[in-house]
Amino acid sequence: MQSVLNIKQKTEGQIKMEFAAAQAELNRQYDILDEYINRKENYLIEAEKLRNEETLPLQDILDNQYATAQMDVMIASQYKIVQEHEAEVEKVRVRLTRAIQERKMQETLRERAYAEYLEEEKQEEAKENDQRSSFTYGQRQQENN
Repeated sequence: MQSVLNIKQKTEGQIKMEFAAAQAELNRQYDILDEYINRKENYLIEAEKLRNEETLPLQDILDNQYATAQMDVMIASQYKIVQEHEAEVEKVRVRLTRAIQERKMQETLRERAYAEYLEEEKQEEAKENDQRSSFTYGQRQQENN
């Protein structure tokens, strides 16, 4: 029973490590998405400044519009990547939950088996005590006769 429990604990530990790695990668992808969003916001602020200048720098405005459009594409692409990583984290989380449940179930089985063993030992000891008492009582009866 203990060896099965050890295997369950080891498996759970490995899945916990997988979950941590998947979560760290998801966080990294979120950071990239946030960076893209911030860059787009900066481009929009820059566009507003360019439009408010006395002389309109046409090439700068066009470049800014292109950069903003590119950021939209990059943000959409990164959002898909984030969704893929979220799905991966969820799959690992489900596996981890299952592994924890299996370990707890194995612990419960082991505890029950140990409790049954202790009960059997108590009954065996009580039986031996009864036999000793019967033997001793029987011996005294024979000596008295």
